[in-house]
Formats: sequence, structure tokens, C-alpha cells
Amino acid sequence: MQLALVVALTVAALLAPPPSRLFAAGATAPPGAVAGAVTGARPAADDDTVPAVGRTWPVGVRPRVPRGWEPPATVYGPGHRGVDLAAAPGAPVRAVADGRVSFAGRVAGKGVVSVELAGTGDPPLRTTYEPVRASVPQGAEVTAGEVIGTVEAGGSHCTAPCVHWGLLRGGTYLDPLSLLPPWLLHRGPSRLLPVLGVPLP
Repeated sequence: MQLALVVALTVAALLAPPPSRLFAAGATAPPGAVAGAVTGARPAADDDTVPAVGRTWPVGVRPRVPRGWEPPATVYGPGHRGVDLAAAPGAPVRAVADGRVSFAGRVAGKGVVSVELAGTGDPPLRTTYEPVRASVPQGAEVTAGEVIGTVEAGGSHCTAPCVHWGLLRGGTYLDPLSLLPPWLLHRGPSRLLPVLGVPLP
């Protein structure tokens, strides 16, 4: 009886979609170039130790997410090692949190910027953004919200222009949306409210 219950719960857990599918809109592009290029990378994982240090989205205020986090079961297994954020070519790309630029250059023909996040443990969390034309050099200290580059017109694996946003700790892929606190992740558009008691000019 207990064995049957354990088997049933295990199967249910394996078949359950990852939480970020709530954000996905059905694109079926392959993982980004940087995700496959990390030496010694391990399968993606959920990490309850990821601090919600993000203070801004990488692009826009609340960008559309054409494809969300889909962790693979093995290093080379199918999945999506990050999230895709809809963004127009030339749009500014911002650091989501304070850190240091650990890489700014090209990988497999795509512009890539990677930022090690301050105060996130050892090894530190590292965010990646592609395709991005870097406006900061490797080694630069950046603050949350600082522009680190612009979206490149080509090189995106999405069907429409996008930024692939990744998160790693060492060689393990994590869900970058876990960096964002609830107030930022679920914040709706700003609304203008009437101002009462103030005379018109």
C-alpha cells in the first residue's frame, strides 16, 4: 500500500509542469547558445536558496515571456535553460541586481553579457543575457537597473525578437524568475488616480 502511494506521488511529480509554464506562451525554440556552452554544466535545478535580489526586469517593465523555464532532466536533455523576454531590437538591457560583469563579448556569433551577482554566496549566482550588444566592459561593477547593453537585431532563437535570460550557480542552471520578488514579478501596469483637494492651475 505504501509502495503504491510512493510510486503514484513520484509519477505525479514527474508529470507536473514546471511553475514557469504559467508564464510561457508556447514558443518551441531550442536552448540558447550560452546555456549549451558552459563547460561542466549540470542539469537544471530548483534552488530554494536563490535570494530575490532582483530590482528590475532585464527589459521593459513587465515584458511578455514567450517561453519560460523548462529544466532538463539531464545535462544534454531537452528543455529551456532560462526564460525568453520579448524585446525590440535596440531596447536597453539592464542588470537585474548589483554585481560585476564577468563576461562581455560574443559566443557562437551572439553578443552575450554575464553578471556575477553580489552577496549571493559561493559560487555566486550569475545571470546571462543574449543576444545583447554590450555597453559595459568585463570587470565593470554595475548596479541594479543600470544599462549593460542593447538588444541585438539578429541572433535570437525566438520567432520574434527576444532576450534569453539565464541564471546559474556554478554550472547548475536555475530559474531566473526566482530572482524577482513577488512585488516585481506580479506588478501590474501603473494607473493614474485622481488627485483630490488640489486646485487646477
